[in-house]
Amino acid sequence: MPLVSNLVEKDLLEVVPPFVAQGSSAMVRLLELPPGDPGIAPHRHSGPVFGYMLEGEMLFELEGEAPYPVKAGEAFWEPGGAVIHYTISNLLADRTSRLVVVMLCAPGVEMITFVDDEELAAKASKRIPAPTR
Repeated sequence: MPLVSNLVEKDLLEVVPPFVAQGSSAMVRLLELPPGDPGIAPHRHSGPVFGYMLEGEMLFELEGEAPYPVKAGEAFWEPGGAVIHYTISNLLADRTSRLVVVMLCAPGVEMITFVDDEELAAKASKRIPAPTR
């Protein structure tokens, strides 16, 4: 008996990730940002991160890029490694925003490392302000 499916496919994101170290592991995580949540402090990830916004809207800011909103149904990624992840905050004051991320974790390195004030100051010139309206 043939298998019949109503599968719908839609490509959301295609990127060439940076080098992934042999022995890396993958982690899938659900993140929920409460209404108006400013997110976590500037940090970096040990490997690339790929994400999909399930509900709501967040502000996403990486080193070398202007901050931009990611809305429900949109995908995003970051290369990890030395790149600072400045912002992942909920842009909605009245609703929780939810997203799923797939993180490739380098062996023997914590997935999230917080960036200290000294490094933030040293890399300040690489932070691009948000566009003005």
